[in-house]
Amino acid sequence: MNFFLETLKVIGLSVYYILESLVFLIVPKRKKSVSGEIVLITGAGSGIGRLLSLKFASLGATVVLWDINQEGLKETSRLVRENGAVRVHSYICDCSKRQDIYTVADQVKKEVGDVTILVNNAGIVTGKTFIDSPESLVEKSMEVNIMAHFWTYKAFLPAMVAANHGHLVSIASAAGIIGVNGLSDYCASKFAAVGFAESVDFEMRVLEKSGIKTTIVCPYFINTGMFEGCRSKWPRLLPGLEPEFVAEKIMTAIRRDQEILLLPRILYFLLVLKHVLPVKLTVLFLDYFGNLRIMDTFKGRAKKD
Repeated sequence: MNFFLETLKVIGLSVYYILESLVFLIVPKRKKSVSGEIVLITGAGSGIGRLLSLKFASLGATVVLWDINQEGLKETSRLVRENGAVRVHSYICDCSKRQDIYTVADQVKKEVGDVTILVNNAGIVTGKTFIDSPESLVEKSMEVNIMAHFWTYKAFLPAMVAANHGHLVSIASAAGIIGVNGLSDYCASKFAAVGFAESVDFEMRVLEKSGIKTTIVCPYFINTGMFEGCRSKWPRLLPGLEPEFVAEKIMTAIRRDQEILLLPRILYFLLVLKHVLPVKLTVLFLDYFGNLRIMDTFKGRAKKD
């Protein structure tokens, strides 16, 4: 194809895709069914992972729960069963260890079947400045927050490719699209999670595996206790998010095959500003919202004795 014809094609498709997105703003896509899907959720023992487990189960999916916290895993399993679900499978898995992921993944494939929706939700936060962050915690953050995504994809993506059917969900963070003071290792891992998920999505498109979808979720701080103590300077403009609200938005995004979800909506505006405004202006806005020192009051999730 010559330059002129290809340029015309790009212009025409650009107009079509813009109009399509505007139409979907008015008339949202129909939600797909997840009944009968095998959904694996990492970090299912609490927070967003637990809520997503309940929601998928209520829609008729088979849910596979992974967590390193045995008590949390038991509680999620109990709640899911109480909610009427019968196809629930739980596994202790340390997502910071590649071999543990592969071993448990093999169990899942033998005992449950091929995973068709993979939700990489497990995450940890150090909550210290880079200089004060112990090397062991930096490594752990990278192992759980991003390297685990590599290994779960390695374990479950081949079957999705063979069937040309599946959905890859990455629960990243707003800290994966803009840096945050005091969250260097967390931001690095979440930036990586966003880039990794986006790159694999492009691989699937080039391979013409149109049946494999990707959803990248980038929320602001969620009130699950993970970022206890953190709040923006103007909560009405940039509020901490309620877990139930976030889980429902994630479910809607997955069922509508939405590629990226930013929460709250003001993040779309701030993301555009970051890429078009001078750095000094970006810093000014971050300071205005209180994000430059938001980790100063960080407490994190209370540890059980």
